[in-house]
Amino acid sequence: MDKISIKHWAEEDRPREKLLMKGAAALSDSELIAILIGSGNDRESAVELCKRILNKAENDLNKLGRFSVDDFVKNFRGIGYAKAISIVAALELGKRRRESEPAHPKKIGSSKDAYAIFYPFFAGLNYEETWALLLNRANTVISTLQVSKGGISGTVVDIRLVLREALNHYASGIILGHNHPSGNCKPSPQDVQITKKLKEAAQWMDIALLDHLIVCEKTYYSFADEGEI
Repeated sequence: MDKISIKHWAEEDRPREKLLMKGAAALSDSELIAILIGSGNDRESAVELCKRILNKAENDLNKLGRFSVDDFVKNFRGIGYAKAISIVAALELGKRRRESEPAHPKKIGSSKDAYAIFYPFFAGLNYEETWALLLNRANTVISTLQVSKGGISGTVVDIRLVLREALNHYASGIILGHNHPSGNCKPSPQDVQITKKLKEAAQWMDIALLDHLIVCEKTYYSFADEGEI
């Protein structure tokens, strides 16, 4: 059976018209991406192609965000560089929107609270980054700090940088966080070592290292919860 072009669908089923009539929230992920690419290939409509793309990412937009331009071009018939760039740019814009949401002071009462702040920083990354939350005596976050940005297997944490910023913000506590793109949240020997070194160095300045989180796709590891701080 020949594929049916979006142009020949009922108006309410066409992604662009559907968005105009019902709003963007009414569209599925595949329909939204179909609007970005505009057309499919000689075998699939834009929506069908986008469903296959999402299936490749296990229908997870965070995993889709890890795809490079070349991943799209090499693996999907009908996706050239222009379409691939549009998808990558849209996913990056969505990530930046999450990160730029108005920041309100957040009190940390558990590792889960810290994870909720850290997660948007790491979502979709295929390399490691390290961030720090700086807290006052009431355990309210007064600043966030990107500590390092590295490769797939690790980053280098400059303890002096973390402590300098903590002092500049008159912080009483620090929560360190970094991601494991592999999905394995088990701490490495390097993770254990940096936690110990930062804790000891911070104590000299009357600053407490409250926790160190390793963030994975849908879970995390807390040094504090595990009794390792």
